[in-house]
Amino acid sequence: MTADPAGDQRLIGDYVALLRPSQWIKNLAVFAGPAFGLTLLDGLSLARAALVFAAFCLASSASYAINDTLDREADALHPTKRNRPIARGAIQPGSAVVFAVLLIGVAVGLSGVLLPLLATLTLVAHFVMILAYSLVLKRRVILDVIIIATGFVLRALAGAAAVEVYISPWLVIGTFTVCMFLGFGKRRCEIAVLSNAKEAGEHRSTLLRYTPELLTHLIAVTAGITIMTFILYTMDSAHQPPFPKEHLLYTLPLVVYGVFRYAMLTASGDSHGPTDILLSDRPLQGTVVLWALIAFGVIYEQQLRTWTGL
Repeated sequence: MTADPAGDQRLIGDYVALLRPSQWIKNLAVFAGPAFGLTLLDGLSLARAALVFAAFCLASSASYAINDTLDREADALHPTKRNRPIARGAIQPGSAVVFAVLLIGVAVGLSGVLLPLLATLTLVAHFVMILAYSLVLKRRVILDVIIIATGFVLRALAGAAAVEVYISPWLVIGTFTVCMFLGFGKRRCEIAVLSNAKEAGEHRSTLLRYTPELLTHLIAVTAGITIMTFILYTMDSAHQPPFPKEHLLYTLPLVVYGVFRYAMLTASGDSHGPTDILLSDRPLQGTVVLWALIAFGVIYEQQLRTWTGL
């Protein structure tokens, strides 16, 4: 039997696609706790945050493999998801499940050995919740988006637990509200991409009940809650972190622009969700980067002054 290098390369490429590395950007939420806890510039804390990020990337890829296995028939009917490795038959369902078990095993093993117990327990809780989502909860209207938003909260909590910093209630509230907004926006993207209600229902059953009108309302409501949460956070004097968070209020125009632009892009039919929008829309990318730079300057002003001698 002769070797087939081209076939091996295709198979490797299919497994890389199964990992969905473009979705790993979601796991950057683990850096929220370390960043606002003023530990991100500490070498050990940064290493722990990077490790929990890697663990969540492996765990999320395991959940994607399981989800793609369960959804392979529905994905085959989707205009773009039909190209996923399992949906087009490049990877067999049994092989994908074994791959998922290996990924979650490595993720939990690394976290269990090198990170605090609470971070590992949060990682496991996140994986179990997403598994329940793939099996049952994704077919429950509104609850499906709540579960996704809760997943981001668990990511943020795991990052804080990894570096052992105080978990602010604003970390929970802010993460949850913005992810609810992003989640309903993703559902709006899915409806905009699919051509009719029948096709939408075949791809995701909840889309039969997520009408464009309902999603427009939910996006508007959660957008307002997101902006108001940010304003209340900057003005709250009861929970004062070790940096002048009130100065973040000056970034409100960027927050408002970013929220409203994302809401606008969800109805265009050109993207499949938040990740696609963020990776393709230059104005939104610029807004996020500019806000992050200003926020970093506000949070780490004292450390930066010490380093520069100003």
